Amino acid sequence: MRKVLCSPGSYIQQEGAIASLAEEYLALGEKGAYIIVDGFIDKEYHADIVSSFDDDNVDYTLAVFGGECSMTEINTHRDHVGDADAIIGIGGGKTLDTAKAVGYYTHTPVIIVPTAASSDAPCSRLSVVYTDDGQFDHYLPLPHNPEAVIMDTTLIAKAPIRFLISGLGDAFATYYEAAACVKSNAITMTGGHATNAAFALATLCHDSLLADGVKAVAASRKGLRTSAVENIIETNTLLSGLGFESCGLAAAHSIHDGLTALPGTHKYLHGEKVAYGTLAQLVLEDRSLDEMREVYGFFRAVGLPTRLADIGIENATDEELLKVGELACKPEETMDNMPFDVTPLDVASALRAADEIAQEI
Repeated sequence: MRKVLCSPGSYIQQEGAIASLAEEYLALGEKGAYIIVDGFIDKEYHADIVSSFDDDNVDYTLAVFGGECSMTEINTHRDHVGDADAIIGIGGGKTLDTAKAVGYYTHTPVIIVPTAASSDAPCSRLSVVYTDDGQFDHYLPLPHNPEAVIMDTTLIAKAPIRFLISGLGDAFATYYEAAACVKSNAITMTGGHATNAAFALATLCHDSLLADGVKAVAASRKGLRTSAVENIIETNTLLSGLGFESCGLAAAHSIHDGLTALPGTHKYLHGEKVAYGTLAQLVLEDRSLDEMREVYGFFRAVGLPTRLADIGIENATDEELLKVGELACKPEETMDNMPFDVTPLDVASALRAADEIAQEI
């Protein structure tokens, strides 16, 4: 049996790390870096981003991310990389996925610099590609993880609290999807089965969320960088990233992808929709009432969705929820990693039931 654990070349978590990007780049290249930066981050932190390059006379090209990780955006950057011998992505999940995709198509190593602990995307060898109008299009598997993931905790602690909470939602799915994949002996996106080490990381991810999630949210609301915040930054990014990629995805992320077809969900973050997908997965699995109480209670305590209204589809019709189910159960999705058959009607029913359960527990 082939078992695979993959990870980024380096994971660096440190205050003020963004001020030494040129040094990290010079470990990979010498011709110049192509830097893709989220527009807001560029406005707020431009001087910090470029200071080490300017001070050390290291060549770079800075391009502002257009807002959607679509093939249109990816191809725009591909056309402008030129002689750069490393790609640096700075921003949120879609900016980072774009950087990884550009690195893939140009055969260039990638450094990832998240500006929030909002998802488990940074460490993975995967880009999620959307249409220009924000609907899920396809997964782009990549042959390598990023060469480095750099978490500037000073910058991340200043990010809007909603991003950290979204990261909690994305990370919370990790254990439950990993457990489903282990039970079904699924093939992960790495092309192998889960290792014991990967499942241990997914389990630690779950335990860390319950231990430090509420404390981290409380501290982050005041912009404080406590031990709990440091732990949750690592949990949302590294533990969840390694756990999901080397154990696998299942219902929660498939349901997220289906939800993107409903326009009402478009203003909600990835992790917020994944969180609701996790609740639906728990319904599909018929988890115990005690476990459901624990999960719903945690979600309420940190501010994650527990109702359809919380993801913008309070008035979704049965037909719309069935459409979500049909998309979530497409062959290219990860629903087949569940240890039992799931139909579109099962998904639609679970979405509605998760909303009803929220009123009872």
